[in-house]
Amino acid sequence: MHEMAITESIRDIAVNVAREHGGVHVSKIRIRMGEYSGVVPQLIQEYFNIASRGTLAENAKLEIIRVPVTMRCRACGFEGEIDKLKIRCPECGGNDLKLLTGREFYVESLEVDDTNGN
Repeated sequence: MHEMAITESIRDIAVNVAREHGGVHVSKIRIRMGEYSGVVPQLIQEYFNIASRGTLAENAKLEIIRVPVTMRCRACGFEGEIDKLKIRCPECGGNDLKLLTGREFYVESLEVDDTNGN
């Protein structure tokens, strides 16, 4: 259930940024989430609907951008996306790989309505 704590943090970030900039409502929250982040996107959305009630982020749209798993093969130099269930280089079959992307999880941007309704 760590998704609830993560979701509350997302809500807090959005509300705090909105307040800092004189916003009255957060309309969209864009989240970048790696395939290996260990977070379940469906739970984030579900919990956000609950956690944001009564806040400046209530009814904000969550846009979750999935980041694929990419690796660099130390044996042959291949860099690119791999099958996250088959951790082998698609070029040489090696398994001496360095993770390049796929563990990300952060709020990338917010859309906030200001006091003038803009």
